Amino acid sequence: MNHPILVELIRGAIVESVHRGSIAVVDADGSIVLSVGTVDRPVYPRSAMKMIQALPLVESGAADAYGFGNVELSLACASHSSEPEHAQTAGRMLAAAGLGEPDMECGAHWPLIGAAAEKAKIDMARAGENPSQLHNNCSGKHAGFLCCAKHSGMQTKDYLNTDHELQRNIVATMEDVTGEAIPGDQCGVDGCSAPTLAASLKGLAQGFAKLGTGTGLEPIRAKSANRLMQACMAEPWYMAGTNRFCTRVMEIGKGRIFAKVGAEGVYTGAIPELGLGIALKADDGAERAAEMMLAGVLNKLLGKDTDLGEAISALTTRPINNWNGINTGEMRSVGV
Repeated sequence: MNHPILVELIRGAIVESVHRGSIAVVDADGSIVLSVGTVDRPVYPRSAMKMIQALPLVESGAADAYGFGNVELSLACASHSSEPEHAQTAGRMLAAAGLGEPDMECGAHWPLIGAAAEKAKIDMARAGENPSQLHNNCSGKHAGFLCCAKHSGMQTKDYLNTDHELQRNIVATMEDVTGEAIPGDQCGVDGCSAPTLAASLKGLAQGFAKLGTGTGLEPIRAKSANRLMQACMAEPWYMAGTNRFCTRVMEIGKGRIFAKVGAEGVYTGAIPELGLGIALKADDGAERAAEMMLAGVLNKLLGKDTDLGEAISALTTRPINNWNGINTGEMRSVGV
């Protein structure tokens, strides 16, 4: 498998490093608008599928029962930076259902994504605090899982077991959204211990086109998907954090672009007004490559838009400076 080069790192006049990958842009009916590399083999979207995993929270009525608004729904789809308000919001979600941090099964870790997370970690250490499961970057997803299970009368213990009713529901939801079967050998375990389900980039891209438009979905699913996507675009900080790429893209988009990072170089996205979904993967799993690949795709799809194009175009190159602040080169999107 020899995928095309989609990202270059330049030092001086020399290409120092490259990243290869695959990209699919598909409409809700399954028509491919853009295909780069291999888009029909299964990949793990990892956290890029969190909006699909959050659908039962809304569809079950749990989100309404517990009074969740855009902030909570965005956090339910988040890979957040473990900044204080991220952890606090996850705690409030659990409390609304009469649950708490000990009910979670995601494991604890120090804040770990980005400069704001590093500051949060240092502040906690100076205060003599230890991280809890609320600081897990997937704590919003797990709070959503638990709230859905509690409201639906499911047991909350072992809610991550693949045989749990909630996880079986999520598999069925993933199959409906992507239009692909998810056999047992395409189910792995994510970093937060939740099941992660593999699908093709084409299926994921079509799925996010469906989520963004409602096309091909049952009315309750279409309504729930719209609510979640609108929540993420309205409150992108809660879905990611300070200076995170997801946050920046959705802030630039102002309700016109949905974007979600996943581990190992995956991104999913949607441009609802164009009826398009996006899924991509950097072969080497580098997040910096996936970000630049997404920027290149968005620029191709929206770069001619007079209102949005300039801001999107600016994302397709990134200066590289050394510790003295001297510019040494740049990273740039190519081949899209």
